[in-house]
Amino acid sequence: MEETLRRDIRKIDATCVDQETIRSLIKPYHGTTTLAFIFKEGMVIAVDSRATSGSYIASQTVNKVININKNLLGTMAGGAADCLFWENLMGLYAKNYELTNGRRITVAAASMYLSNCVYRYKGYGLSMGTMICGYDSSGPSIYYVDDDGKRVSGSLFSVGSGSTIAYGILSSSYRFDMDKDEALNLGRDAIFHAAHRDAFSGGLINLYYMNEDGWTKVGSYDVNEFDKE
Repeated sequence: MEETLRRDIRKIDATCVDQETIRSLIKPYHGTTTLAFIFKEGMVIAVDSRATSGSYIASQTVNKVININKNLLGTMAGGAADCLFWENLMGLYAKNYELTNGRRITVAAASMYLSNCVYRYKGYGLSMGTMICGYDSSGPSIYYVDDDGKRVSGSLFSVGSGSTIAYGILSSSYRFDMDKDEALNLGRDAIFHAAHRDAFSGGLINLYYMNEDGWTKVGSYDVNEFDKE
């Protein structure tokens, strides 16, 4: 039975779907704004840092990017506990895979492991919308995985309650042939506009860049200070 379920999930994820289909599959209600996209020189990952509890702001400094290894990052949207637990579990699996096989796990395999894990708890009230971003021998990859076990690959994603606003900025300015500075500015601008229009997003803009050599944190930008620039 379990093997049949895994086979069915792989059928769904066999191809990279178009952007309109991706937007229809991603749940919009995970309070936050996170994004990631691939361009000619690598990959940009950008997130806000606000955590909310109902209508209250619980924190303005939450780190919503989880370090899996040098070439693999995960983002958080939804319930912080669910995201941290399942992505850390995936990180343990990735580390064990590396120690056992002498090479890093692929992005596809790591995201499939996470998808299979949470699929077993579908309907149990999990709240998670994550992007697994990384580089391996096949190049850059981004996979969206949610609490239903849904897994979608693509070159541009935004997840969270502010994602519709972020998508507006990304759709108007994204080009695959951007240079690094243009791509970083686009990611930062998209989170900035989402933070100003979405009540559940705000705090800091945490910006990351990734290429075949691994990921680096470019910087953190206060939304209010960035507004004055």
